[in-house]
Amino acid sequence: MKNPNNFGEKKEKEYDIYTEEGLEELEEDDEIAPWEEGFMEGAKGGGQGAKCRKCGKILIDNFVERQVGNQIFRFCSEKCSENYTRKRDESVK
Repeated sequence: MKNPNNFGEKKEKEYDIYTEEGLEELEEDDEIAPWEEGFMEGAKGGGQGAKCRKCGKILIDNFVERQVGNQIFRFCSEKCSENYTRKRDESVK
């Protein structure tokens, strides 16, 4: 039977995702998914955050932009950029 008053049960601390401390704790505890982490990074930067198209790493300051067809993609490194375009080219053949 479940304890209706939660006596003797350890309650986990709840963190506010909209604070720096809360976001860090949730990231460390894997309480939020990578896409949520990316969303929150973008929200902190006024919507300017993005993720690497190849590996999903959150891009803050340094990134590579590459035009593929009529779209522009952002990558965390030249290596990710090259791997993404090579795989894309192979799948088109």
